[in-house]
Amino acid sequence: MTEISQCAPETDEEASAWNFVLPLPCRLTVALQVVGFRARDVMAMGAQTVIPVDCRVGSDIPLLVNGQLIAWGELEVAGNRLVLRLTELA
Repeated sequence: MTEISQCAPETDEEASAWNFVLPLPCRLTVALQVVGFRARDVMAMGAQTVIPVDCRVGSDIPLLVNGQLIAWGELEVAGNRLVLRLTELA
């Protein structure tokens, strides 16, 4: 289940201007650096595999939509989940 908080458009006209693009699919990529990852590591992956990443909670993480940088975020822990909070729009 994806939970996304969003800002409401300021006017009805502004909201209707975006209606045609809202259902379009897009690919969101969160770019985390993995140092020392090798092809043999990919081949050894399975369910429940843990992959260490080279970033800390609070680090700036780039977010890309369809390959284009749209924002920066930072990792946080919320309860028992690791979440990404948007900190700056690109």
